[in-house]
Amino acid sequence: MITKKQVIKAQNQWAHAVIEIGTIKENDVCKQCAINFLDELYFFQTGPVLFKPTMASLQQFRNTKEMALSYFIGGEDAVCKEDDGFAKTPWIDIKFENNNIILDNKRAIAMGNYYFKSNNSDIIKAEYTFGYKLVNGKLKIDLHHSSLPYSSDS
Repeated sequence: MITKKQVIKAQNQWAHAVIEIGTIKENDVCKQCAINFLDELYFFQTGPVLFKPTMASLQQFRNTKEMALSYFIGGEDAVCKEDDGFAKTPWIDIKFENNNIILDNKRAIAMGNYYFKSNNSDIIKAEYTFGYKLVNGKLKIDLHHSSLPYSSDS
């Protein structure tokens, strides 16, 4: 049975890795770090991943590793032209606030808000649903849905 502690550990690993990517200035090193992040924490090497990133509007769904990499690091080789590198933002803190977690033998789903603090102290609140599968004793993300909260001002 997957535990809440395992889910929280996976969330903390995700947050730490995104922050780390944003600290790397050299493009080749940053790209390799992002590839390692995707290989370590996502399910791409084993099966399909449903990925809807927060800051995507033209191509909302990124179901390949290449498209996820494009979202996280952007750059001139970005697969999706709207990608400017979400993880390259110099985030200094990312906090998950779980509304609830569903636990099962080989699957867990967490939903809530997460908060991204940049180095200028601005905080962005986003809503997430992450699905995890247990693979060789490690949680891998196979569902990543993130969006900005609804605003009636639009």
